[in-house]
Amino acid sequence: MNHVIHNSIVNFIWGIADDVLRDVYVRGKYRDVILPMTVIRRLDALLEPSKENVLGMKKQLDGAGIANQHAALCQASGEAFYNVSPFTLRDLKNRAKQQQLKADFEAYLDGFSPNVQEILDKFKFRNQIPTLIEADILGHLIEKFLDGRVNLSPKPVQDVDGNELLPALDNHSMGTIFEELIRRFNEENNEEAGEHFTPRDVVKLMADLIFLPVADDIESGTYLVYDGACGTGGMLTVAEERLAELAQSHGKDVSIHLFGQEVQPETYAISKADLLLKGEGAEAENMKYGSTLSSDAFPSQEFDFMLSNPPYGKSWKTDLERLGGKGDIKDLRFVTQHGGDPEYKMVTRSSDGQLMFLVNKLSKMKHTTHFGSRIAEVHNGSSLFTGDAGQGESNIRRWIIENDWLEAIIALPENTFYNTGIATYIWVLSNRKSEERKGKVQLVDATEWYVPLRRNLGKKNCEFSEEHIRAICDLVVNPIQSDKSKIFPNEAFGYWKVTVDRPLRLAVDLSPARLERFERTCAKAKEEPLANLARRVNEALGAGPHLDFNAFMDACDTDADKHGVKLTAKRKKLLQSEICDTSEDAAPVLKKVHKPGKAKPDPIHGMFEAEVNGKTCVVEYEPDTALRDSEQIPLLEEGGIEAFFRREVLPYTPDAWIDPGKTLVGYEISFTRHFYRPAPMRTLDEIKADIYALEQETEGLLEQIVGEAE
Repeated sequence: MNHVIHNSIVNFIWGIADDVLRDVYVRGKYRDVILPMTVIRRLDALLEPSKENVLGMKKQLDGAGIANQHAALCQASGEAFYNVSPFTLRDLKNRAKQQQLKADFEAYLDGFSPNVQEILDKFKFRNQIPTLIEADILGHLIEKFLDGRVNLSPKPVQDVDGNELLPALDNHSMGTIFEELIRRFNEENNEEAGEHFTPRDVVKLMADLIFLPVADDIESGTYLVYDGACGTGGMLTVAEERLAELAQSHGKDVSIHLFGQEVQPETYAISKADLLLKGEGAEAENMKYGSTLSSDAFPSQEFDFMLSNPPYGKSWKTDLERLGGKGDIKDLRFVTQHGGDPEYKMVTRSSDGQLMFLVNKLSKMKHTTHFGSRIAEVHNGSSLFTGDAGQGESNIRRWIIENDWLEAIIALPENTFYNTGIATYIWVLSNRKSEERKGKVQLVDATEWYVPLRRNLGKKNCEFSEEHIRAICDLVVNPIQSDKSKIFPNEAFGYWKVTVDRPLRLAVDLSPARLERFERTCAKAKEEPLANLARRVNEALGAGPHLDFNAFMDACDTDADKHGVKLTAKRKKLLQSEICDTSEDAAPVLKKVHKPGKAKPDPIHGMFEAEVNGKTCVVEYEPDTALRDSEQIPLLEEGGIEAFFRREVLPYTPDAWIDPGKTLVGYEISFTRHFYRPAPMRTLDEIKADIYALEQETEGLLEQIVGEAE
């Protein structure tokens, strides 16, 4: 269908809302009526030709006392659904009395088969009927949807001579119209900013990205395609068409089954309606309502191909709470074994759950088939780099890359989607990488490959042409290095995050003023014996400052033993916090002294050789948390962490050490780092030329404004 016809139908339906519903509904509620009526009219148009057959069959079945009539009635209607009421929409448009219209319209809705009833229930359309009747607009609404200027039927409208007056509306075009209407309603209400309907050009690209690399290996058989955030199901139907087309071109006979889950009731209803309209009643049963994250409808199912455009930048806090909360989540999709961690958690922050959808898909990969599974999923930029090492997002990237599942990431042009202009990326994953791809990840910069739209669709102002889609797929099928395609080893995206500590150095101040303040603090804390201890140590050591905290504590211990004062942890903390200050000139504070011969010196990891009480031994120092720092060291760093530490840290902080227990592995992917092209600086001649031109342009202007100087 061309854009003109598509837009005319969308505008017509959009116009019905303004013509009929204004003054009865607020604009935000138009969708509650218009979307279900669009579905009903589409179903009605399909059932009109077989109405008599269905009614005849119904009569026969009732007469024969047959209870299970569904299959026979579907056969009579020629569709995966039917309506056994005596009415069509066309019969209802001329009802003069509102109560009669209400009764007949409800009977018409009740006459639909159970699979359609579920769709109507999700729309909650019956709740709108009293309002429509009370405002006396139901008949007008039906009449508008039957207007002869638009055709929502899959058959063309022809004149008596067989000339086409209005083209047929195929299922794919109907789905596109649904999505455009939903987009407009959402835009009108400024709702669901995190949910982005996927343009058809992007869906085609995604379908090609998962099918073309294995096109030559497709065999006759059954393939399962899954979308865990299926929306109106458009992505699934395009994928089905593309896979069937590729199989046919290779002389293969394939059976394709679609599976989807959607949490938004209206879009779920539309996805189910779409499959019913296509005559795929059994497939429609594979569309499930509910949250993929907290209520997975396919917990034990595995799929050959998966693709999705999950919501991004959208909170999934409710799902997280249903799963038990971040600390207690036990779902095996999100908690696994990896990197030596028996409970490796892949739980993102609750404000954005887009990567959780990808983890869900990866848990549904087939591991025993020739193909394995292939996945394409759209994400925004935050999935590439959000989350520090050890956090949920980074853990997910690490799990994916260290399992060697990530094939490629394609950067899309800005303003590709209808309701967001942010940067977006398609992730392509497989658990059956080709030999040349193993251990590598390809990044493709397709941000400059697009053709502008003649007219914006929301924020979408560009699209991929067939040539662009082919060019991107060629790069993925035959990966090469170029200015638009770069290939890296998996480890190039990983790094160690090491914690660098330095010793705590404390100077002890026993001056009269400080001791007076310390006594007041001890009085408040009811620790007078400690204040007396400090006074006695002052008399023994002097006012200070004393640059060896360890010697000071030895004096305190000696005094405490002599006077029967117990130096508890609380009292030691008071001494340290109230009469000590950090000083670069002070000696490091000892944390632990190892017995001679029990430990080996290892300064890089905090095991220092030192003399204590005249004996050489290995000691550990108390770290100064105020001086604590961290370093990100690439996994590909030559010589590893130690070489980096010796080269970049020790020359500037020779007393620093690494706490190996806090070293984490993280992964992030930076397109900017790899594809940034700095703009060349302007030459001095160019700048001078601009200045002279400006000078000439302004010459005489001042005189014109203020007059000549006297």
